[in-house]
Amino acid sequence: MKFTDGYWLLREGVSAAHPVEVLDVTAGQGTLEIHAPTQPIRHRGDLLKGPVVTISAHAPMPDVIGVTFTHFEGEEPRGPRFELGHEEFAAHAGYDEESATLTSGALSVRVARSGPWHVDFLADGRTLTTSGPKGMGIMRDTAGGGHYLREQLDLGVGTHVFGLGERFGPLVKNGQVVDMWNADGGTATEQAYKNVPFYLTDAGYGVFVDHPGRVSFEVGSEAVSRVQFSAETQQLTYYVVYGPTPKEILRKYTALTGRPALPPAWSFGLWLSTSFTTSYDETTVSSFIDGMKERELPLSVFHFDCFWMREFNWCDFEWDPRVFPDPRGMLARLKERGVRICVWINPYIAQRSPLFAEGKELGHLLRRPDGGVWQWDLWQPGMALVDFTGPAARDWYASKLAALLDQGVDCFKTDFGERVPVDVAYADGADPERMHNYYSYLYNRTVFDVLRKHRGEEEAVVFARSATAGSQQFPVHWGGDCEATYESMAESLRGGLSLGLSGFGYWSHDIGGFEGTPTPALFKRWIAFGLLSSHSRLHGSSSYRVPWLFDEEAVDVLRLFTRLKLRLMPYLYEAARTAHTEGVPMMRAMVLEFPDDPGCAHLERQYMLGPDLLVAPVFSDEGEVSYYVPEGTWTHFLTGRRETGPRWVRERHGFLSVPLLVRPGAVVPVGAVDDRPDYPYADGVTLHAYALERGAQVTLSVAGTAFTVVREGDTLRASSSDPSAPWALAAGGRTARAAAGTGFLSLELEPEAREPRAGEPGRGRGPAW
Repeated sequence: MKFTDGYWLLREGVSAAHPVEVLDVTAGQGTLEIHAPTQPIRHRGDLLKGPVVTISAHAPMPDVIGVTFTHFEGEEPRGPRFELGHEEFAAHAGYDEESATLTSGALSVRVARSGPWHVDFLADGRTLTTSGPKGMGIMRDTAGGGHYLREQLDLGVGTHVFGLGERFGPLVKNGQVVDMWNADGGTATEQAYKNVPFYLTDAGYGVFVDHPGRVSFEVGSEAVSRVQFSAETQQLTYYVVYGPTPKEILRKYTALTGRPALPPAWSFGLWLSTSFTTSYDETTVSSFIDGMKERELPLSVFHFDCFWMREFNWCDFEWDPRVFPDPRGMLARLKERGVRICVWINPYIAQRSPLFAEGKELGHLLRRPDGGVWQWDLWQPGMALVDFTGPAARDWYASKLAALLDQGVDCFKTDFGERVPVDVAYADGADPERMHNYYSYLYNRTVFDVLRKHRGEEEAVVFARSATAGSQQFPVHWGGDCEATYESMAESLRGGLSLGLSGFGYWSHDIGGFEGTPTPALFKRWIAFGLLSSHSRLHGSSSYRVPWLFDEEAVDVLRLFTRLKLRLMPYLYEAARTAHTEGVPMMRAMVLEFPDDPGCAHLERQYMLGPDLLVAPVFSDEGEVSYYVPEGTWTHFLTGRRETGPRWVRERHGFLSVPLLVRPGAVVPVGAVDDRPDYPYADGVTLHAYALERGAQVTLSVAGTAFTVVREGDTLRASSSDPSAPWALAAGGRTARAAAGTGFLSLELEPEAREPRAGEPGRGRGPAW
């Protein structure tokens, strides 16, 4: 929300009160509390007037400091609240005549006690950002009666801002106005399905605003050298997270808000959907699965979209008996073909659904303040929403999903959850405005929990659309309703990279676009992008997405890139583990890997897939593509050709190619299996070393085992100090000479015969073909 009229004036109807000096300080064990009047105290008479604000600071973990700004403390606290982590450690607080300081690890917050009001955040001897005079404020809208708390943090010259959720506009948020309010707005507007009140900078810090409701951000827009954020509340908390690198910021932010779960290995394979409004039955589905098998197209998951349930009954979680009279038998027959099964669900209950009367009677549906069930006709006639704030309602909803799991369903596409009303009363008394975004968290957690309970921790995965801070714990998320255009393909990529910079580890999108039918050329270009993403799904609205309906070359393109992804699974699964253990996403904006290269800040049409693979999707029929190569000698994975950076490269690619480059000095493990994603990655893995200097060594992990690769002349030597390593190289290592003309050195490792170890993708799972 904007409050000012230019630099000097406030907008009509707006009044402001800003802290101007420190009245007193209390230093506790790892805490500070400061009382700050909003007018100078010149004599005792000034002590009779307000407002006086309370500013407190605390440290939940090293290098993270929370600042709470309070006006009236008498407001009854209402949920929900983000579930945040903390560590036991010693933060240090103190003050003298000049300032009051709280130090957490390398990060400090310092409040000046003399001179103009300013709050500085410092680390390693430098100032990261500052809340200066008239930055923090109580802003009142006298016309509308609103009471807002606002903060402004300085932006240094050249500092770029990223994140704030899955946003489809420019990757760099400077100059944008961003409101945290989940909406079903597609991928072509400023609205977003996944709003996350966290931004990351390339200046060594990130900021998380601990308010689950509507928070407005003006990023170098209202005040062009500041990031402003505000919310209608009496108390506002934000956390400054010190890096110093963007990766370190994400590690610490996800330690605070939750790390992504590790999805099962089979989920990284190809997903195929019925699409949305298309007509289908068991015969149709079987023909798709058989058609993929006949064309040697590895398929891991088949997804049933909305019309597996009867029309106007969404959701009743019952198979439409007119089309699927034997769901248990059908699922068994389909799974004999080697695929997992996903079905579409949402948190809405149509009036015609038998669950409407049941949910109403049990009190599990969201109600209006007068006690009646909240309903409307948009999406489903007379639909209501499940009230996930009630434990009994969550158990009731989960029981319906458990019945589907018992039938043979493996996972759920958790659609919707954005259009959540505010003229309602929640079972637990939650504030409807604060629940609007947070609803998506409770919804997806409920579904993820039932999968964990019935399938096990290592098998749980959803395909979710709506999210907020903390939702990264329940993967996977996809980008929503994009159109079948190159422009929308680029929008989707920007959204995915923005989400990755907001703490989410895995992300997908509808290959070919959701709305409309892609041309064969667009479909083939999108396939390459889709299979070089974290998760890969063929899905559309009113038309099927099986490749042979486009042209025969589309079949070849899908086969090539699907099998390429499956061969890369030893590399990709380690990147997935990193997302799980460190919060660093699989699909990484270039700035995440190259924060010191100024050429990378604005790059939004290319990305790093894991730490070592650069992907530049092609956004044209003709195959023209330009991309930026950072410093060093990079190698095209598919051809072995080399590019030396830093520079821009312009190329033309056919449909069976895409810019896929390997970082200099990288060792990429390539698997021996290309017909399924879940296999023992160590068995027969080949190590490809790219531009590795003589004498250089690289430590990497495959299937959870760490080992070291050393280049000795034109040979590679691999060794492991792990006595339980599956490699047949523990005594002295294994060597191999470079294969001529490949552009890299390679070494195939053959492990001893063994059974898969705990946590490793096992033999014999997934498609048998």
